Amino acid sequence: MVLTVSNSANSYLQFMTVLILFVFVLAVTYWTTKWIAGYQKGKRKNSNLEVIESYQLTGSKYIQIIRVGQKYLAVAIGKDSVTMLTEVPEDQLILTGDMENGQLGFKELFEKIQKKTILEKEDDRNKSE
Repeated sequence: MVLTVSNSANSYLQFMTVLILFVFVLAVTYWTTKWIAGYQKGKRKNSNLEVIESYQLTGSKYIQIIRVGQKYLAVAIGKDSVTMLTEVPEDQLILTGDMENGQLGFKELFEKIQKKTILEKEDDRNKSE
């Protein structure tokens, strides 16, 4: 009887130890990732290169608008090559204010996907009626 109680307490103690270690490792991973992201963002902030927009044509082919210094360029990116298509005048671009360094934040991206999913569901409902 005493052996069963001590085994139960020992198992509980082992479980709590593993749980605490897991939470600790998760916290360290989270803070390390945030620190590295901030460091990378700081390095790119003063950069003369920025991807403004990217459009996927096929699985491995993209068209991107990039900013190089004060010029905007359209480039085609393939599996093994990058080809400059043309220079794009800044007044012809639609630059949105919610983009930071050419990338959407997680919240903005999540909201964009939610809106798209809702619109697709409404379209499907309208088509079936």
